[in-house]
Amino acid sequence: MAAHAAVPTRRRISTHGWGLPVTIGVLYGLYAEVNARDGGALSWGQFWLGLISAVVLAVALYALRRYGHALPREARGAAWGALAGIAVGFLYSLTGASIYSSTLLGLIVGVVSGGAAFYLFYTHEDATGHPAPY
Repeated sequence: MAAHAAVPTRRRISTHGWGLPVTIGVLYGLYAEVNARDGGALSWGQFWLGLISAVVLAVALYALRRYGHALPREARGAAWGALAGIAVGFLYSLTGASIYSSTLLGLIVGVVSGGAAFYLFYTHEDATGHPAPY
């Protein structure tokens, strides 16, 4: 009689699972390829650069969203800041800018986004790291 309770359910792919990281990764890879191409024709090297950039960013986003809650909020904010800073610095370096300006822009973006992420985590969690009851 209770056989219907034992039927396994499928896990649906949600935007918080792979949908959002893949979408952001594809857009990032296309933007990296366009920056590297600089208005010329597309080559295989630029195609592979965009594809590898997209995969690396999508996997990093998925890992931070999936396993980031195991980190304390300070380390989680620093991880999000590092990811944002590295991503922006890499994109800016593809435009032909100097390594110093790419590094400086990446550091600025990393510090600002890491601080914003820490503030978000600090104001939306209690002292044990669980979501605050609102």
